[in-house]
Amino acid sequence: VKVGELVQAGAIGKVIQTIGLGPHRTGLPNRPDWFFRKEQYGGILTDIAAHQADQFLYFTGSTAAEVVASQVANYNHPQYPELEDFGDVMLRGNGGTGYIRIDWFTPNGLNTWGDGRLTILGTDGYIELRKYCDIAGRPGGNHLFLVDQQQMQYIDCNDVELPYGRQLISDIVNRTETAMPQVHCFLASELSLRAEAQAQRLGYLQ
Repeated sequence: VKVGELVQAGAIGKVIQTIGLGPHRTGLPNRPDWFFRKEQYGGILTDIAAHQADQFLYFTGSTAAEVVASQVANYNHPQYPELEDFGDVMLRGNGGTGYIRIDWFTPNGLNTWGDGRLTILGTDGYIELRKYCDIAGRPGGNHLFLVDQQQMQYIDCNDVELPYGRQLISDIVNRTETAMPQVHCFLASELSLRAEAQAQRLGYLQ
């Protein structure tokens, strides 16, 4: 929410690119059987990357976009031949470009399930959001870093209200579109599905 306010206020100028990182911990051996079946979990880009595609569309203001390139891999789990443990995507929209990287390689030494990050590059600065942790730094999550032409700034976002859940429930009840437009939701989903469908397959997937 705070990132959106800063971007809309022009804090970093015109947005050029988003970089969304979505690492996860596999949680082996406690995953259900469907987790390892491509037909059921859909592939790593279908499973996870729609979140980063949503962020790309929102922060670049893109209403049309395409998948430039994508790839998926099984690099470290040969015992699960259908599992994709890595994926990345390059996107191009009518408002900017985007890069997404997601994986199942969060090490056990991290104090949370994944070090999710979002970096937004603008013509006059950039913002980095460290969602769940600040490695060996400040405790907790929701860390926002802003660099512009004048300074470097840290903003603690823990007290920022998150209205999305309330808005989504209201939209379902009232058939409105306050949380996000349906066309935006469908496009984010379409991008992740297309990225998965056209991805080059690497590692043990070959």
